Amino acid sequence: MHKLSLADVLLSTSITPNFLWLLLNGGGTISATGCITQFYFYGVAGSTEVYLLTAMAYDRYLAICSPLHYASIMGFRLCLYMSLCSWGLGFILSLFISLLTSNLQFCGPFVIDHYFCDLTPIIELSCTDYKAVKLTHIILVIPFMLLPFCFIIFTYVSISLAILRISSTEGRHKAFSTCSSHLIVVCMYYGTLFTVYMVPSKQRNFNINKILSLLYTVGTPCFNPIVYSLRNNEIKVALRKYMSNQISFFILNLSSRKRRLKLLW
Repeated sequence: MHKLSLADVLLSTSITPNFLWLLLNGGGTISATGCITQFYFYGVAGSTEVYLLTAMAYDRYLAICSPLHYASIMGFRLCLYMSLCSWGLGFILSLFISLLTSNLQFCGPFVIDHYFCDLTPIIELSCTDYKAVKLTHIILVIPFMLLPFCFIIFTYVSISLAILRISSTEGRHKAFSTCSSHLIVVCMYYGTLFTVYMVPSKQRNFNINKILSLLYTVGTPCFNPIVYSLRNNEIKVALRKYMSNQISFFILNLSSRKRRLKLLW
């Protein structure tokens, strides 16, 4: 979980500060080196989060489908190996795409209609042929992005079948609660990611594309801690108590306002 939090922090810090600066000033400037650097760390955080979510899906699969072998399989060494592989693949793939992008020639206009340096807005400023970069990106996306997603789908199909075989309702609820937070995060992250990068951008307004990008670059890192914190019983009790106090306070204020209205009437 803390590895995913680290990826979220890297994603937020590479995007959010510059995004807030653009909002406050109605625009801004960034050097070419800074733009490529931002794109690199954004790629590292985004791709690493994909692999970490895949590793977490495997963890949930073992916990529900093979609970007796979970402790012997999911040891410290395997967790460390999956974590290092996730970060290593993220750094290498992002570095490869960033180097290809930096080798393009740019001759203006040097204006990016986006709030951060993404691949498509950058290469569209190039005055050279960038089809090789896009083709390379597509070739890398299929094995290193779609295959992890297919693996997550396979694990949750197996988890669903295993949960349905549980006879008691309480057992089903307990089994589902162990993976519900991860499932919510996967749906949020992959849903916006596929909409932005898989659906042709010509079929939608570019402003919608920027809003969708905002969801997974800023929204998802903010929601992830909240989603996973709701599994903690102490946080649940505190949240229920807070909501109950707020509702009671609202009802008391509403009733007092009605009494004042009657007096004025």
